[in-house]
Amino acid sequence: MHLPKRTVLGFLLTVVIGASPALCAAEKNIKLPPPDKTGGKPLMQCFTERKSERKFDAKPLPAQLLSNLFYAADGISRPDGRKTVPTARNLQSQDVYAAMADGLYLYNPKNHSLDLVKSGDIREKCGKQAIHKIAPVVLIYVGDVSRIGKNAAEKVFYAANHAGYASQNVYLYCASAGLSTVVCGLVDKPALEKAMGLPNTKRVQLTQPVAYPAK
Repeated sequence: MHLPKRTVLGFLLTVVIGASPALCAAEKNIKLPPPDKTGGKPLMQCFTERKSERKFDAKPLPAQLLSNLFYAADGISRPDGRKTVPTARNLQSQDVYAAMADGLYLYNPKNHSLDLVKSGDIREKCGKQAIHKIAPVVLIYVGDVSRIGKNAAEKVFYAANHAGYASQNVYLYCASAGLSTVVCGLVDKPALEKAMGLPNTKRVQLTQPVAYPAK
């Protein structure tokens, strides 16, 4: 039976995409499922189990874990738009990015989605240790200093504080979910900012790879 070229091409694309979802993941935004706000370990247990871990498994994190992770890092938790992390004067001047194998994404709290910024793997730019290339997702905390007053010292101080609050939320979530993570400050920030295509008003504060623990 002779099939039109368009039909054959469509069939081949379906086979390729169906066999390898990662090939098309960077072509669209990722709508996350609602975060699970009822599960997890007791808070005091999470304090006890929180730790920095650098032994990672490279396998991808499922959508529900990603949903919970980004809700912890920067999610909207109240009807008035306030978030799971505090910010000075409720400035909400921080953006949380996700560097993954197929692309760089920006977390959109209003839509609870990961919006594609650019295709391509920039994880190796996220730190000077090999762990960044192994972790399936690296969170990048970026302070938008244009939203933090006019005082230069305030810009630096508050941007750093906001990243600290968010990264500790992620630490505690990872302790609850049995994930490995570590906050990294040993980053060539100008190189990472260039790779991300950030304007000079947005500055990388910290990175935080997250993964299943290596067996």
